[in-house]
Amino acid sequence: MSLFKARDWWSTILGDKEEFDQGCLCLANVDNSGNGQDKIIVGSFMGYLRIFSPHPAKTGDGTQAEDLLLEVDLRDPVLQVEVGKFVSGTEMLHLAVLHSRKLCVYSVSGTLGNVEHGNQYQMKLMYEHNLQRTACNMTYGSFGGIKGRDLICIQSMDGMLMVFEQESYAFGRFLPGFLLPGPLAYSSRTDSFITVSSCRQVESYKYQVLAFATDADKRQETEQQKLGSGKRLVVDWTLNIGEQALDIYIVSFNQSASSVFVLGERNFFCLKDNGQIRFMKKLDWSPSCFLPYCSVSEGTINTLIANHNNMLHIYQDVTLKWATQLPHIPVAVRVGCLHDLKGVIVTLSDDGHLQCSYLGTDPSLFQAPNVESRELNYDELDVEMKELQKIIKDVNKSQGVWPMTEKEDDLNISVVVSPNFDSVSQATDVEVGTDLVPSVTVKVTLQNRVILQKAKLSVYVQPPLELTCDQFTFEFMSPDLTRTVSFSVYLKRSYTPSELEGNAVVSYSRPTDRNPDGIPRVIQCKFRLPLKLICLPGQPSKTASHKITIDTNKSPVSLLSLFPGFASQSDDDQVNVMGFHFLGGARVTLLASKTSQRYRIQSEQFEDLWLITNELILHLQEYFEKQGIKDFACSFSGSMPLQEYFELIDHHFELRINGEKLEELLSERAVQFRAIQRRLLARFKDKTPAPLQHLDTLLDGTYKQVIALADAVEENQGNLFQSFTRLKSATHLVILLIGLWQKLSADQVAILEAAFLPLQEDTQELGWEETVDAAISHLLKTCLSKSSKEQALNLNSQLNIPKDTSQLKKHITLLCDRLAKGGRLCLSTDAAAPQTMVMPGGCTTIPESDLEERSVEQDSTELFTNHRHLTAETPRPEVSPLQGVSE
Repeated sequence: MSLFKARDWWSTILGDKEEFDQGCLCLANVDNSGNGQDKIIVGSFMGYLRIFSPHPAKTGDGTQAEDLLLEVDLRDPVLQVEVGKFVSGTEMLHLAVLHSRKLCVYSVSGTLGNVEHGNQYQMKLMYEHNLQRTACNMTYGSFGGIKGRDLICIQSMDGMLMVFEQESYAFGRFLPGFLLPGPLAYSSRTDSFITVSSCRQVESYKYQVLAFATDADKRQETEQQKLGSGKRLVVDWTLNIGEQALDIYIVSFNQSASSVFVLGERNFFCLKDNGQIRFMKKLDWSPSCFLPYCSVSEGTINTLIANHNNMLHIYQDVTLKWATQLPHIPVAVRVGCLHDLKGVIVTLSDDGHLQCSYLGTDPSLFQAPNVESRELNYDELDVEMKELQKIIKDVNKSQGVWPMTEKEDDLNISVVVSPNFDSVSQATDVEVGTDLVPSVTVKVTLQNRVILQKAKLSVYVQPPLELTCDQFTFEFMSPDLTRTVSFSVYLKRSYTPSELEGNAVVSYSRPTDRNPDGIPRVIQCKFRLPLKLICLPGQPSKTASHKITIDTNKSPVSLLSLFPGFASQSDDDQVNVMGFHFLGGARVTLLASKTSQRYRIQSEQFEDLWLITNELILHLQEYFEKQGIKDFACSFSGSMPLQEYFELIDHHFELRINGEKLEELLSERAVQFRAIQRRLLARFKDKTPAPLQHLDTLLDGTYKQVIALADAVEENQGNLFQSFTRLKSATHLVILLIGLWQKLSADQVAILEAAFLPLQEDTQELGWEETVDAAISHLLKTCLSKSSKEQALNLNSQLNIPKDTSQLKKHITLLCDRLAKGGRLCLSTDAAAPQTMVMPGGCTTIPESDLEERSVEQDSTELFTNHRHLTAETPRPEVSPLQGVSE
């Protein structure tokens, strides 16, 4: 055993789920035996009283049947137990048990049997006092200098000190300025009670002052008390310690001096009789209980202090003499003489761990054996080391750190979206202008292979799509269970979502041999919602402000076969034209060329093109996969619509700036409103009435401004959320067009999506503009950099809202320029090396000065004009756009 661990002499566990506190432990010769050996008396909040007399056969033994002398169920919670001369006419020791509404005094006696197991102990009730007030704690002593007997003082929860002269009630006094009860102790040398009040100061009250003060049971002053027979309760001395006290002890080992020990929450105090500080010790840990006891050195006192780190410290005044480790956190500690062993430390925890221990060490009898000296063969050691490393490497490859199976083996998740609408729509509280908003049912099926704990299913769709329920909880108590849940999805607000893709995520815990609580895991499954959920067949439009053209390498496909549910009429002449009408009000027209391999999507709003374009490409890919054609590909050769994209960015940024201004103005009006309230309150409290000077009118006007500004902030937040959704739709469209334009791989498109769509929600603290600008700048200075000079530039580590969007738009334009010249998107380490790109026109650098910015803008304009990729397309007059595509 370690040198700094308490030596276990005897221990036991009391009861089952019982609770204990600092007053529940006492050591005394309660049965008045002739050998003077102490007994351990323990009371619990469950009402059980136990008396132990440990007799271990050897050190460290547990409890034996004969160690428990007595166990009684008192049926009332035991707050405190004490042993003293509590019965008149005798100086024998008796046991006082304090309950919440009762004080009982018992005599404990034993009857010897013929054998050791025949000894019998019993408790006899001598007297009891029923308390009118709820008790908190008690102390005892020879109050008033009485010899040969002990009196008891009980402190109630409402601050009353009740004094009992053994079988009779003496008096009761209320402590002045009382709020909450604190620890209570009696000093026999000064004949005073010492406690710590809620003011966090130590207070001392003389017993004589308590005895002659006004009776607490007679609150109304009588004529006799008015003549001066009653006195006001006055404190003898006070000392502010600045913290709440855990316990108080009065130590007096000789008649010349006594000390008051107070254990605070962070400090340990030793006071003189008059309240002056003798010394104090700042503790570096949180104490739980303490006990001063006699020291072998002259003029010093030893103190046991236990803390919440399972440690017991022994101090001689302020000097740490010993520190030992305990197996539990004690709430009470005592020192006594047990079985002819003096100085046994008895500790009790709040959950019933009772231990008797002592300080010291046992000599170690172990001797290390002599090592055989032999010569080492380093070649054999190297071969053995390589074999062991190979075994370790193979094990790590096969099962990793934790021996676990694949996630799909633990839990399988599948999602099925109903092809038809619900017969009764589940849409509630919708804000869409149409009469009836449809809903579609989604079924999620979970099947487990092993026992899983706390499986939680979370479903997410893009707003303004709404779910009837998005959280589900499962318990798979046995393997091979199947659970199915259903919910409905519908459009709640009158604008178009940025995506029709949903995500079902299941988080669960899988128990293992090493971790019974389970290893947290996550599995997800994505699903697509039908386009008809948010869109209806519409009339094709011949004119539109925004158009994009998608090129393919296969013959055009009939739109009726691609979108069978959106054909307004089945005429063969109209199979290459189809109209879409979103529930939010937007209209989109899709045209398929009769002669060329092109498709045109056009609409009045740029962001509305995204969903139809994406659905068109997905349906084309599915169509040709069913035909067995694998070389189908789409491309985009038109001009990149950056100008329309920048207009959406400017609108979103303008709403963010407007929101900041409104919040600042609302804060100013709120401060003004509170200032007017304070002025009015001061006027109303003034004893001399004064005119209000139109403060009430100003208060009413300010209140109306606060309400109007709050409504404006709320309206702006709604507009900002709607603008962010439209911005995400336009961003998805731009990323799709860049991928088709440069024929980017899936990994490169994923990098673009991570750079352009880093946030799910837009806030004032962290917005889309600064986040995307930082991400694009990082790409320009790493994988798309032209020289090592750009890589040396450091990005700003703090993201703040920019003054305008010019820098962001410039970086987006430069990103498209670098991709047009052959730049490669990559996040690997070799991407940091300067790339050599030999392209016509060269490459432009990130501008570092105003002069360079102007030159870059001129070069970029010329470059985009020559390549016909990035300049905004000017609308050309056409007789009919439908004829223009079909030619």
